[in-house]
Amino acid sequence: MHFKIHRGANEIGGTCIEIWTETGHVVLDIGMPLVNPDKSKFDSSSISNLSKEQLIATGVLPDIPGLFIAKGEKEFGVVLSHAHQDHFGLAGFIHRDCKFYLGAATHKLIDLTGTFSHGSWNINHFHHFKSGEPFMIGDLEFTPYLMDHSAFDAYAFLVKSNGRTLFYSGDFRHHGRKAKVFDWFTHHIEQNIDYLLMEGTTIGRPTGKFKSEEEIESEFENHFRENKGITFIYTSGQNIDRIVSVYKACKRAQKILAVDFYIANVLKELSIFNSLPFPSSTFPEIRVFFPFRLAKMILGQGKPMLLYRFSKYKITKNEIRSNPEKIVMIVRPSMQKDIHYLKNIEGGRFIYSMWEGYLQEDKTRVFVDYLASRGLSIHNLHTSGHADEETLKRMVDAIRPKSLVPIHTFNGAAYQKIFPDVNVRLVKNGEVVEI
Repeated sequence: MHFKIHRGANEIGGTCIEIWTETGHVVLDIGMPLVNPDKSKFDSSSISNLSKEQLIATGVLPDIPGLFIAKGEKEFGVVLSHAHQDHFGLAGFIHRDCKFYLGAATHKLIDLTGTFSHGSWNINHFHHFKSGEPFMIGDLEFTPYLMDHSAFDAYAFLVKSNGRTLFYSGDFRHHGRKAKVFDWFTHHIEQNIDYLLMEGTTIGRPTGKFKSEEEIESEFENHFRENKGITFIYTSGQNIDRIVSVYKACKRAQKILAVDFYIANVLKELSIFNSLPFPSSTFPEIRVFFPFRLAKMILGQGKPMLLYRFSKYKITKNEIRSNPEKIVMIVRPSMQKDIHYLKNIEGGRFIYSMWEGYLQEDKTRVFVDYLASRGLSIHNLHTSGHADEETLKRMVDAIRPKSLVPIHTFNGAAYQKIFPDVNVRLVKNGEVVEI
């Protein structure tokens, strides 16, 4: 068994790993880069008009022929760990006959992302795997393990072939709402695996234990009880753990949670996989608003039911204006024009609940400055979607790998100091490793 990290050995985002044997050939994640080779921010719009050949030449796409033309000498497949675009965002360039292996909820999230962002990822030929159930691609056996992560339905993978083993951690943590999933994993995963490819997103950032999602929920509740005006929250529409935290805090503080119809659709579609609150008679505390530009785009696609299915639960501008102190509203920069027409929001709070790095982006700064100019106080409340050092050590201790390879990190050189009793191997992007 061989593997090659095409991207991810010395950067965060854009992860892509190639694994192959005599009869199996797999691409594990095919992510959109977050940074350029010089670590400057990657502009995804810059590649929209480039051909596959140009993207391969510039290193954006990995040079793996089986991705772009059907090849028959080996069984070929693309395995996706979760629905963050830095792990699946280049899937749209893959030929339509290529088979994808992914979780059913991950597939649903990717489809929703495409609908609401004009994207297309060509996942037409697929196999939905389940946690703990192995599947084969040629003579490569993959066993997915559900992980705790800020993405719903995120997986790690144990890969076996001809007596050789590799484990890919994907993105994970132990302080979210699925912490028990990670606890179970540490007691059931095989040990003495040949190679562990483990993410280290937070290595190099300030150390310490991260807040749990339950602690975040409690802090939200305190904000809601203290605040005498409207509360705006900026968080990812696919960070289900965070939205559940906001909902539970609203319920205890007797607030109305207002979400746009995009988030409403995400919650509704994912509720078939887990018990989630979504706008319905069962969850009367959740109401729906309809941003003008987004509604126009969805109607233009000929998909009116994505709006009309929630018309019974609409919250109007007049309702918000009449009782702003009762409203907690999830917002984002693209809604600034809609917010402009809301009255009586002065004296409220804006809570930023995402990675602080996004605050450096122009659109986010403009949005935050606008809300401050409307008289809202600005607050930060967040916890990482990735593992702290203690949790990274728990994975290493559980697996006891013969070799540990840094991936999805800017600080691979720090692994040896953090894991002094493990053979850390710094693999370069493009380097072939034989197991």
